[in-house]
Amino acid sequence: MLFLLLSILCSVTVGVIFKVARKYTISTTQIVAWNYSFALLLCYAFFSPNLQAIDTTAPWGIYIPLGILLPSIFLFLAASIKYMGIVKTDAAQRLSLFIPILAAWLLFNEEFNSMKLIAFIIALPALLLILSKKTDNTSNKWIFPTVVLFGFGAIDILFKQIALTTSLPFTSSLFVVFAISLVIMIVVILYELAVKKVKINSINLVLGALVGIFNFGNILFYLKAHHAFAKNPSTVFAAMNMGVIIVGSLAGILIFKEKVSRYNYIGLLLAIIAIVLISLSQLVN
Repeated sequence: MLFLLLSILCSVTVGVIFKVARKYTISTTQIVAWNYSFALLLCYAFFSPNLQAIDTTAPWGIYIPLGILLPSIFLFLAASIKYMGIVKTDAAQRLSLFIPILAAWLLFNEEFNSMKLIAFIIALPALLLILSKKTDNTSNKWIFPTVVLFGFGAIDILFKQIALTTSLPFTSSLFVVFAISLVIMIVVILYELAVKKVKINSINLVLGALVGIFNFGNILFYLKAHHAFAKNPSTVFAAMNMGVIIVGSLAGILIFKEKVSRYNYIGLLLAIIAIVLISLSQLVN
């Protein structure tokens, strides 16, 4: 249970860092680039990926789009936290779990039982209530958490495809994807330096290092939690998603005084119920 708690705290801390970063003059692209630099180093240090086993037979058709998608969605995640807050962003990210489940049903003909159907029926109004805001509020940038939701859903589908199409360990594939993401971000930063005359700032290095450490910590402890609960993965699945929504909501409300309406609270409650039902449905199958 300790690994699960640490994974939840690491996940929420990434959002907290981006929230705190608003106080400084920062470059989000530089933060994301440094994030992948440190995540890549930690991945190599902790997992010792077998790079020699990665050749032309590896699923590059999945690695490359995933390597591009990861940093792109990370930028939308930062924007969502900035404009919509941690509460709504974390909830949208966790509700993205319904995207790969829906894809499994429609594309891969997996069984779709009544419990999953009920969960979907609950998840839709949950999302609408979570993202709802007064119409006179000009900061209602709902497009950002929406992209986060569909983006993380697509990322989950691609990671699942990696697991199905290669005998390489997940950690080796993760290293390759991180490397591609870093290359993409370096290209973006070089463009900003050359064309937009953006300067390299040390604060971006500090924040990027923190994001990278906690982002990697989230993955590391999540994998360890799955290993500890190998006979009951649905426990990890449910606790992780519910935990991030609850802890993220508490951080947003208590620390950053984010305004959450009665409808938002109802949406958060419905999201947790939907996640519980999805987890239980895994046991029914």
